Amino acid sequence: MKKFTLLLISIFATWQLANAQIQQGNVLVGGNLSNINLGLNDPKIFSLNITPKAAWFIVDNVALGAYVNLGIQTAKRSNTTVSYGAGGLARYYTGSDVEILRHGRIFGEATLGIGGVNVSNGGGNTNGLDFSVGPGFAYFITPSIGLEALLKYNGLAGFGSQGYQNNLNLSFGFQVFLPGQGTASKVKSDIR
Repeated sequence: MKKFTLLLISIFATWQLANAQIQQGNVLVGGNLSNINLGLNDPKIFSLNITPKAAWFIVDNVALGAYVNLGIQTAKRSNTTVSYGAGGLARYYTGSDVEILRHGRIFGEATLGIGGVNVSNGGGNTNGLDFSVGPGFAYFITPSIGLEALLKYNGLAGFGSQGYQNNLNLSFGFQVFLPGQGTASKVKSDIR
């Protein structure tokens, strides 16, 4: 009987969290990877961008937070390009009425901060205002873990040898949705 009760409590807690991952007070922590290239032939290009993120849901479906962007592209006997950025981000998740897959949600993300792209040996440098906007799709493999794809327009305006740079970028991410104090307290009180 004790095992059955524990099983029911676990199922109820998981159900509560499954419906609560994008509710007010919860926290999103994770990141995205993009521009992955491990060239095996000459010129042996290597490139990778990583963007860690953290955000807090201020109301249901709306999160505000921060991001950091770090990127590198290098090739044998060629210039190295380093990119960076840091700033604020905002996310809006669509409601369950727009559900495409049973455990998936469409969202929009926008960022605004400072950043730069710097090429070694003085080619194509820009440093200044970093911004991006685009749609994404999150698939929740568990109640608190989401895999996502994000297509964003990225812009960089400022000063340097190039005044403006932009691109369209497809990235893949992994996000963990942690219950805020209010959600954790509700689950505990519902279990009792």
